Amino acid sequence: MRVADRLAQREASWRELDTLLDGLNRRRQLPSARAAEVVRLGELYRAACTDLMLAETHDLPRETVAYLHALVGRAHNAVYRAQGFRFVDWANALFGTAPRQLRADPALRIAALVFFGSFLVCALLGAGRPGFATAVVGESMIEMMEQSYAEPMGADRKDGLSRNDTMMAGFYIQHNTTIGLQCFAYGLLFGLGSLYELVSNGAILGTIFGHMATSPSASNFYTFVTAHAPFELMAIVFSGAAGLRLGYGLIDTQGQTRLGSLQREARRALPTVGASVVLFLLAAFLEGYVSASALPYSAKASIALVCAGLLVAYLALGGRRRVVEPD
Repeated sequence: MRVADRLAQREASWRELDTLLDGLNRRRQLPSARAAEVVRLGELYRAACTDLMLAETHDLPRETVAYLHALVGRAHNAVYRAQGFRFVDWANALFGTAPRQLRADPALRIAALVFFGSFLVCALLGAGRPGFATAVVGESMIEMMEQSYAEPMGADRKDGLSRNDTMMAGFYIQHNTTIGLQCFAYGLLFGLGSLYELVSNGAILGTIFGHMATSPSASNFYTFVTAHAPFELMAIVFSGAAGLRLGYGLIDTQGQTRLGSLQREARRALPTVGASVVLFLLAAFLEGYVSASALPYSAKASIALVCAGLLVAYLALGGRRRVVEPD
């Protein structure tokens, strides 16, 4: 049988593949397809690739080759392409998948215990033992912190420069997300890197909080840090928990290769990473526009309580109802 005759008999399969792709496109994603449709899509896609190869090899009419190129391209995109960004999917992952996973994930409890445990111990030592803060963070850091908070929030600067809240918010975003990325990425060291980052950040922050509580600048310092502290501290814990999840994938492979296990846990950790990024962004904007403002401490403390309440509600209630998307 001539190749041209063989391909002519294949036109029905091409039309079937065309119709199947149109149906999947209306539903916007391959996961919404039935199992039989997915299997049939694979069969038709492989056959169309063979037909295209034959058409090109035997110099069939350009119209036929162009049609098969387009058909194979559409089928390839349906099978292999990454789904485009959809706000609904993002919202479901952030408010559904992430809190549901965090509630059941021992990594969150370990990360919280390590971070807040080191924070509390070092805060008590920083407040109660003279010289402890200097030994942990250095004398230059202590002097810089005391000088930075020597004046009340919102007071005119002695150097005559005006405060740029937007610039500072951008700086805090960069600084905070760097900490979060380190807590997450260092999980590749079998989780030990994430544990180190959690202990290190907890110890440094706790030491500073403890020392500043006994300094003459205590009032100004706590007026600044109170509003954004809940979001920023929990963002560090979330990032550390995601990093520990990576490390766990390298330790317990569940019968997979280490790379396959790492990929599995990385996908599972992504909603948690997304939640930590959102918290870091919220903390940065609060730090730039609220914490450094002249608002009274009572207002900033109220904001901190609201933020802490939102975090509790997020972890306790988020994802209780699974969202089912229509076909």
